[in-house]
Amino acid sequence: MMKAIKTLGLLVLLMIAGIGAMAQDIVVIEPGNFLRGTIKGTDYSTVVFIKEDESVVQLKATDIQEFVWNGETYVSKPIVVNNKTQHKFFKIIEHGAINLYSIGGNALVDVPEPKRARIRPSIGIGAGTGSFGSGVGIGGGISIGGGRRQEAPKRKMMPATFFMEKPGTGRLMEMPVEGVGSAEKNQQIKKVLLEQLGDDADLAEKIKATENFDSKLIIAFVTAYNEAHKK
Repeated sequence: MMKAIKTLGLLVLLMIAGIGAMAQDIVVIEPGNFLRGTIKGTDYSTVVFIKEDESVVQLKATDIQEFVWNGETYVSKPIVVNNKTQHKFFKIIEHGAINLYSIGGNALVDVPEPKRARIRPSIGIGAGTGSFGSGVGIGGGISIGGGRRQEAPKRKMMPATFFMEKPGTGRLMEMPVEGVGSAEKNQQIKKVLLEQLGDDADLAEKIKATENFDSKLIIAFVTAYNEAHKK
């Protein structure tokens, strides 16, 4: 009886350990080459990653292909900013005949709690100036410093912007969704949706009849298009 209880306890511990391992964040450097650990924040150009050995690294969008953070996938893609090509991390919202990505709309940093027995670095990510043209700030930087008495930086929120892509075209089309409400923003969103989804006559009519857009409605249109155009 005691042997059975010990065996059951061991199985439970193994299951818990397995769940903990699966819950880790993942950084994919290239297919078949990945790291497990904890992601603490991103400014969409660089990601702060704590490896399993507790060392802290900063990985640029030019260094890796993608990362999985809290169950969501962010891919590295090139984009033209101020007439220069840069690599940024884009969160995948929808994937299929039309790909929908986002930048912003979530906290940029989650600072780890320092352990009493050892000194842990403090991590800060700043969203500075610069934009894609719709008010999304990409700048500042990520700082890592040691010390026992450093205060953790406050969380910052970046305005959300959607980017739409029809695979094979090589174009990322921008749609500002943070604070949508102005006629100008709604017209910009409508123009992009019609250009990308307009070959679906039913959806095109619905888009034309819509005057006010928000993130949920944009996602709904793209999801409907992908469902109707599965290969």
